[in-house]
Amino acid sequence: MRLRDAAGRVLHLGYCTNVHPAEDLGGIIGQLDEFAVPVRERLDAPVLGLGLWLAAPVAAGLAADRASRLRLRRELDLRGMEVVTLNGFPYRSFQDPVVKHAVYHPDWTAPERLAYTLDLARVLADLLPDDAARGSISTLPLAWREPWDTAMAGRAARSLDRLARGLANIEETTGRFIRVGFEPEPGCVVETTAQAAAHLAGVDTDRLGVCLDLAHLACAWERPADALRTLREAGLPVVKVQLAAALETAEPAALREYAEPRFLHQARNPGGGAADDLGEALADGLPAPWRVHYHVPLHMRPEPPLTSTVGVLREALAELVGRGACDHYDVETYTWGVLPPSHRPGTSAGLADGIAAELAFARDELCLLGART
Repeated sequence: MRLRDAAGRVLHLGYCTNVHPAEDLGGIIGQLDEFAVPVRERLDAPVLGLGLWLAAPVAAGLAADRASRLRLRRELDLRGMEVVTLNGFPYRSFQDPVVKHAVYHPDWTAPERLAYTLDLARVLADLLPDDAARGSISTLPLAWREPWDTAMAGRAARSLDRLARGLANIEETTGRFIRVGFEPEPGCVVETTAQAAAHLAGVDTDRLGVCLDLAHLACAWERPADALRTLREAGLPVVKVQLAAALETAEPAALREYAEPRFLHQARNPGGGAADDLGEALADGLPAPWRVHYHVPLHMRPEPPLTSTVGVLREALAELVGRGACDHYDVETYTWGVLPPSHRPGTSAGLADGIAAELAFARDELCLLGART
């Protein structure tokens, strides 16, 4: 969906397809019909934005075959879909029965991560709408925090230099401007905006910046105004915003039904206490209150004593929209399939209903801040 802010700038709003498991071109096209088309119809939107997730093998295949890229573009156009952003964080197998720490590999010390990200940029150059000002790709915040040493930091820095040069070359050959945003996340080398400023110092800020996930921001207990000031002072652009809400509670026992085996759910308290997964936090008795890296549907109200961090999302949006700080907004709730049974959609139609409700929520929040359809 496209909106315009008070200054007339176009804001792109969509949902991230990493909630779906398809990892080949046929499956990706199939999920457009199964989910994305019904979502667009429920919203009565002429065009639906997708934050497309392409696993590494399909990204490599598309990058090597322009005919396949153009086929995907046609399939998107036929269904009223547009793509201005790709999620390049999970490398592959993101909806496997167990993901946990595997989502952080390969990291930015490995040549595979650079190759994957540049493949995505080549694909995006052909998927971008003709009138889109730019494209964006989100990626992991360098690596999981352990192990990390000066040698690894050096390898990552060299990769980021090659990434910037590769993006410049793609712009030169295609005319399409694409930026990559590193996404601070609990437990990673870059967990906070201050760490982003430190570890990304010296990068090409014309092409590299930050993807701000608003659930991760909340879990770091960062105030949105302070976080965005930190990024501005460091000269780091907000390339993309992931609209997400985390769980919060002062009574951790109520979180037991959310402990599940697929994804890592880091817990943090405002005093700096940390656990790398929800089960660990429950077993160790991490002092409350907690915010937990568990993306919950934006429009959902968890049962008390649980709540979500939608309030942080609203504060951040007010800062972002008010300052015209970003134009790519992606709803990223990839956890629908692991929610407690009472909240989990049982059918494809139920999932489409839920995604449409989240997008309607996000659209309405942006409109409250002066955006218009």
